[in-house]
Amino acid sequence: MKKRLARLLWQFIRHNVFIAALMAIFVAFILTYHDPRGLLLLFDLHFIEIPLFIWLIATFVLVGVTSGAIQALPLKKRIDTLVHGAARFERGTFSHRLTVEGEDELTELAERMNRMAAQIEEQIASLQRLSTERAAMQETVKKAAVTEERQRLARELHDAVSQQLFAISMMTAALRLSETKQEDQLEMVEKMANTAQAEMRALLLHLRPAHLEGKSLEEGAGQLFLELEEKHHVGVIFSMDIDTELPKGIEDQIYRLIQEAISNILRHSEATEVEFQFRELDQEMNMKILDNGVGFDVEKVTADSYGLQTMKERMNDIGGVLNVLSVPNQGTQLEAKIPIAWRRNQDDKSVTSG
Repeated sequence: MKKRLARLLWQFIRHNVFIAALMAIFVAFILTYHDPRGLLLLFDLHFIEIPLFIWLIATFVLVGVTSGAIQALPLKKRIDTLVHGAARFERGTFSHRLTVEGEDELTELAERMNRMAAQIEEQIASLQRLSTERAAMQETVKKAAVTEERQRLARELHDAVSQQLFAISMMTAALRLSETKQEDQLEMVEKMANTAQAEMRALLLHLRPAHLEGKSLEEGAGQLFLELEEKHHVGVIFSMDIDTELPKGIEDQIYRLIQEAISNILRHSEATEVEFQFRELDQEMNMKILDNGVGFDVEKVTADSYGLQTMKERMNDIGGVLNVLSVPNQGTQLEAKIPIAWRRNQDDKSVTSG
């Protein structure tokens, strides 16, 4: 309620009602100035059995409300257009353009926001072009990348799985020597074994090729989700509908993001169902990965999560935006929006060659 009263329309109405009330008091004072009874005169005079003073106050309040609404509504409509446009820019839809009629400061603000969005679009196009060029360069350093990845996996095996297995061995040794109730210890061993198994599944996923290696994104992503369904018994709904050919660098980054997302699902979510959507809109690609797992508190986890941070960095590298929505015990949704800015580069080349 407090937020609603702070909105522009109510601010205008409050101010105009206040001014109208002051005017009503001033007019009442002028009308009764020469009468000894003063303002009481307006209470003595009646119209339709209602004191004239009440009619005077009601009239001015009504005028204040009406004038406030008349002033605020057109302005509110134009500001709502700006807010809606800013929200679309915030979600990464920089192809959107604002249209605000008039010749005042709001129109100038809309024009400046449009120019800003156009500049960001150009920067995104440059990022995507650089990403494609970098993908070509990465072929020359592939062996070094494979070596580094093996070292990283070895460290993760040592830090995660090896420690879990060591803890399991210690617990089982203690169980052999213990003569007390063992149900709690067995439950703990089972939990650690499941954690180690989830870590191993995620690491095995990362042993897959980091690049598509001649496959299309649909083929590569389809294979990942098929393995998730067949090997890990997770129900999968797979939907991919695109017509535009993606540059190789962008395909590789999206593929790696999908790998990381599936890895997080295997490690943490305990999901039994996963849905993958990838569709092409007018000016952007939209990808969603949804699971029915345990979920988490986004504000507490995002800042410390290496996997989520890596996925956001991959989107930044190609000018995209990654949004994470999760509710504890209800599941998680990852949504990525990738502007189709490389199409502008292709159009510019066509015009130049023509």
